Amino acid sequence: MNNDGLTRAGQTEGAVFRRVAWRLMPFLFICLVFNWLDRVAVSFAHLQFGADLHISDTVFGLSVGLFSAGYLLCEIPSNLVMERWGAPRTLARIMIFWGLVTIGMAFVQGAYSLYVARTLLGMAEAGFFPGVILYLTYWFPSAYRARITSRFIMAIAVCGIVGGPGATWIMTHMAGVWGWHGWQWLFLLGGLPPVIAGFVAFGWLADRPADARWLGRDEKNIILQAMVREPSSVVRPVRASLASAFSNRTLWLLSLSYCLTITCTGNVVNFWVPSLLRAAGVQNLQQLGLLSALPHGVGIVAMLLACQHSDRQQERRWHFALGGALAMTGMLALPWVVHGTMSTVFFLTIMVAGYLIATAIFWSIPASLLPAQDRAIGFALINCCGQVSSMLVPVLIGFLKTRLGGFEVALSIVSLFVGLGVVVLLAMTARTAHLPASLSHSIVDSHS
Repeated sequence: MNNDGLTRAGQTEGAVFRRVAWRLMPFLFICLVFNWLDRVAVSFAHLQFGADLHISDTVFGLSVGLFSAGYLLCEIPSNLVMERWGAPRTLARIMIFWGLVTIGMAFVQGAYSLYVARTLLGMAEAGFFPGVILYLTYWFPSAYRARITSRFIMAIAVCGIVGGPGATWIMTHMAGVWGWHGWQWLFLLGGLPPVIAGFVAFGWLADRPADARWLGRDEKNIILQAMVREPSSVVRPVRASLASAFSNRTLWLLSLSYCLTITCTGNVVNFWVPSLLRAAGVQNLQQLGLLSALPHGVGIVAMLLACQHSDRQQERRWHFALGGALAMTGMLALPWVVHGTMSTVFFLTIMVAGYLIATAIFWSIPASLLPAQDRAIGFALINCCGQVSSMLVPVLIGFLKTRLGGFEVALSIVSLFVGLGVVVLLAMTARTAHLPASLSHSIVDSHS
């Protein structure tokens, strides 16, 4: 009888969290699609405006880095604002602002206006991704977190599937309409959806389960009980502590691993895939867009399977290491097979699959290692350190490609960074790898 009761309780809890997921995740997923389409758009637009505005790979790489500089400047303040103002108003403000700046990208005239626009766009988008990751910890305990995070991260892969073909279609078929270039239409049409989504966020999102008018009292209690059973969960608002966060050694090691593994790979995936395919001999714009979608389609399947297995086993570090190793292998091989289209697509697929797995698994780790008062600042700081990488890596790749005429040296160096980031995370979590979640959390806190 007791076992039957537990089964019914488990089914009730599962049903509640499924309802929460169906309410929150489709909207947040769509918002991340809009967010990541900017990365896809600028990587494809560069193929046209590079010639129209006389912008070299070095200038383009610097503009990508300046986006990260603006992001870095506003990242931590944005997450602190979310702790004070709540998720609906904060995310709405971010989306409306970045949509308007994206529309403004259609009117850049050269290198300097591109630098200004990309810096403003980074400032506008700051806090969105880590803000949503933080927001999800208010609603889901760790047992669900890898799967939930993977469904959010999946938007990045969907952008890779629809973004490339969509961008190339707009650039091809809208070119000349009203006298505008195709890349101008790409930015205009890409900026409108986040503005609309920003206004929708006000009415659709609730800050925390207790504030959700669409949940019944019993459903709120089930969520609260599930969160209370987890010592590291945030059940009530907690005052963020700058001193505590910045003195937390675990947080800095997490940031270093993220910077080396996730953002180094992400910069290659998000900004250089079209250029790699063009170097492999793909000249037709529509074909290039379709081929860029294939690695992301395979990557979605690999990520969902890996995250499901990670949640079932409640194991994170080696799943993360698998993703990092795949990303490193694909990146290391790419410049040496770049003159073969099919081999390029194959190793791009390995790299993208590894990137998506590592990203989704990584963001299920910090909440279990960081104390509640460090979490808002911690998530933002991790992403901030990632933006430092995002400032430097595109500039490095663009400079080396321009000077040496190929990707061999640049991608070889970046792939070594990725491997080092995996080693950092494996080393820092070695002591707590086999301990229960509550005990490992206590040990990490005592050594922060």
